[in-house]
Amino acid sequence: MTEVAVINAHRRYRIRRRTVEAYVRKVMGTRRGRISVVFIDSRRCRTLNRQFLHHDDVTDVITFPLETGKVLEGEIYVNLDRARQQARTYRVSVAEETARLVVHGVLHLLGYDDRSAHAAKRMTRVQERHVRFWFPHTQRNDT
Repeated sequence: MTEVAVINAHRRYRIRRRTVEAYVRKVMGTRRGRISVVFIDSRRCRTLNRQFLHHDDVTDVITFPLETGKVLEGEIYVNLDRARQQARTYRVSVAEETARLVVHGVLHLLGYDDRSAHAAKRMTRVQERHVRFWFPHTQRNDT
């Protein structure tokens, strides 16, 4: 079973712990893990990106794999400011876009990569299959 820690570090927005746990556990399947999901704002995201990845920009999700042995360990930082912006852009709910970002982060921990066009297409296909489990009528079509 996967242990999931949910930390609401955003000043204004909160995400339900049980909902996030369900997203993570569904994507993990039978794989064992200890995963922390931290909800942050754009300012904190930029700081993390600069400090650890040496990128001076804001992104929607940052994933840090910590251990990939029998028990997968990692941290996922989800930028709720960016989730809200993207939800407006793609005309989906904030809840759906937040789920998408959590799923995306878990897939990175599982070894999925989106650095090449081919890998990104594969990852997006898997990601959207998971998102449609909770949001079967999604209208986001950038995939």
